[in-house]
Amino acid sequence: MVAQVIDGKAFAAKVRAQVADQVAKLKEENGITPGLAVVLVGEDPASQVYVRSKGKQTVEVGMNSYEHKLDVDTSEDDLLALIDKLNNDPAVHGILVQLPLPKHLNEDLVINSIDPAKDVDGFHISNVGLLGTGQKSMVPCTPLGCLMMLRDHHGSLSGMDAVVIGRSNIVGKPMAQLLLGDSCTVTIAHSRTKDLPDVVRRADIVVAAVGRPEMVPGDWIKEGATVIDVGINRIERDGKNKLVGDVDYASAAERAGAITPVPGGVGPMTIACLLANTLTACCRANSLPEPEGLTA
Repeated sequence: MVAQVIDGKAFAAKVRAQVADQVAKLKEENGITPGLAVVLVGEDPASQVYVRSKGKQTVEVGMNSYEHKLDVDTSEDDLLALIDKLNNDPAVHGILVQLPLPKHLNEDLVINSIDPAKDVDGFHISNVGLLGTGQKSMVPCTPLGCLMMLRDHHGSLSGMDAVVIGRSNIVGKPMAQLLLGDSCTVTIAHSRTKDLPDVVRRADIVVAAVGRPEMVPGDWIKEGATVIDVGINRIERDGKNKLVGDVDYASAAERAGAITPVPGGVGPMTIACLLANTLTACCRANSLPEPEGLTA
């Protein structure tokens, strides 16, 4: 068996096109333009690249982009004051504070100071609780992207056996909640799970989000299973830097029915879902119907 490649880059382009169409419709019919504010504290090179990409794609789909770049020694009070200002700005529908923050800033305090309705990262404790109890919430972007790709590939996920490897608040836990919401039977596994290979071998769906390069070999994968690899790990091989996932792609692709590559799989979906979340937040703020096919 040779696995079908789930092309996240192409799927993300389709999502962005959907967002752009609905943003244009919002402008024409309601005179409303969704706005996304991104706050960057410090000069972390990876964060700077990511923020630039977010801003560029926000503008490309017709939204307003507001970038706030603060010095690395910005005080917590000053950052919270900016967030309060954005919370009360009707032109801003989504707020994202780029992580990680400098060590002198309390990430939990900062995230939970964002208006939950504008928390397009889905990290606010209120949104975590709403998602966990099956209520309407803002959903973290990476798990939402994984869910969209799974739904697109399978149609209904009802009754499927899913294993999520990884228990982070950003991916593992919300991913499990989303799969439960689609009526999967869900196991959350991790590095201390007993008989981890056997647990994974039972799964129709494997979502690997543990942050260890090529931790999951092909012989852990059930024949015909769908593998969603969230991991992005930089390793050195044959004297060259290379990006690999949490799954050994070559061996897993021989057994899986479908698999996401790294790079070009889950990664591109994260920003696409950030834009989708901003559109959703805008529609909710204005008591308009939510965008079809872009929410959990």
